[in-house]
Amino acid sequence: MLKDHPVDVVLLSKDLDASREFYEKRLGLDVIEATDTAITYASGNTRLKVTASTVGTKDEQTQAEWRVLDLRAELEELKHRGVEPENYDTDELKTVDGIADQGDAWVAYLIDPDGNALGIGQAK
Repeated sequence: MLKDHPVDVVLLSKDLDASREFYEKRLGLDVIEATDTAITYASGNTRLKVTASTVGTKDEQTQAEWRVLDLRAELEELKHRGVEPENYDTDELKTVDGIADQGDAWVAYLIDPDGNALGIGQAK
């Protein structure tokens, strides 16, 4: 049954070189495998695959989210790597210092070079 197996997150990229710089240098992920058309990264007990695409992502919703124990510490580390969380001030989403209160969790959002929305969440 599928419920007994891990699932990988797959993101689309129009520029694998820019994606590689972002995920390796900025986010600090380790490469498991790389080809001309895809890069697979280790992240905890999961894998993130970034694959070449001619159209990229058309959706602005979050495509992947990391679960962390200390969101502020993770954001501080990312800031040292040159990554700033997105800030929002809408009816649906408001952030303070890049962090939104989503009821059951605090969440920050990043946007990769291809426009993929990435979340980092800490349960309350």
